[in-house]
Amino acid sequence: MKKLFTFILKLFPRPVLIRLSYVARPLLSLWLRGQKYTDPIDGKSFRKFLPYGYEKPRENVLSPSTLSLERHRLLWLFLVRETDFFREDYKVLHFAPEQAFYKRFRKLKNIDYTTTDLDSPLADVKADICELPFENESFDVIFCNHVLEHIPDDRKAMEELYRIMKPGGWGVFQVPQDLNRPTTFEDDSITDNKERAQIFGQYDHVRIYGSDYFDKLRSVGFRVEEVDLTAGMPEADIARFRLAEGEIIPKVVKPITD
Repeated sequence: MKKLFTFILKLFPRPVLIRLSYVARPLLSLWLRGQKYTDPIDGKSFRKFLPYGYEKPRENVLSPSTLSLERHRLLWLFLVRETDFFREDYKVLHFAPEQAFYKRFRKLKNIDYTTTDLDSPLADVKADICELPFENESFDVIFCNHVLEHIPDDRKAMEELYRIMKPGGWGVFQVPQDLNRPTTFEDDSITDNKERAQIFGQYDHVRIYGSDYFDKLRSVGFRVEEVDLTAGMPEADIARFRLAEGEIIPKVVKPITD
């Protein structure tokens, strides 16, 4: 099973995988139904989750019903438990929208929801994150998750995110991160896809973020809250939801200035 999913991930580009998933998801949900693990996004339970990963697939992490991974389920719980996202009126921008959230966010009556990406079939606006076609201070909430590790000039992207966020606005900018690494590692000379996959974890990643990622965000003006949601959760819930214990959610806020 693990080898099959790894082969499929490498064989098809992401836009094709998104379309294929609409067919596979109902069948996978039926096949794996059970009670051991629960996806908090839709409340459905399964006997196991699916493996996922390009170079070193992780067992039991991909939800059959929403196709969420650990980070998606953690973000959902954060939004439900720690924010007013589902209650307040917000103008929202979502980069590279994840299937686990896309239709659910689209149905929310309290938000004005826009998606953007260069390639995703779910994007309303095709745009380069380093040259965004939005006015200054346009959005109350911005989600930009697992995007910046793909961007060569990530500081420029961060500056654009800061520019288009309203003062007092907030966002979540998750990235693959090694918290045991004090500084981010990147090497522009590494261009071979296979070598990138071995070093950065995925063929289209250009860096491995360290614990200095939060300071990178602060350097462009954001206030950053490093949220460890699992620190206050029972071990049984962490196991049942298949979360990555200790994963940090970077919540950013654009300060209000006089």
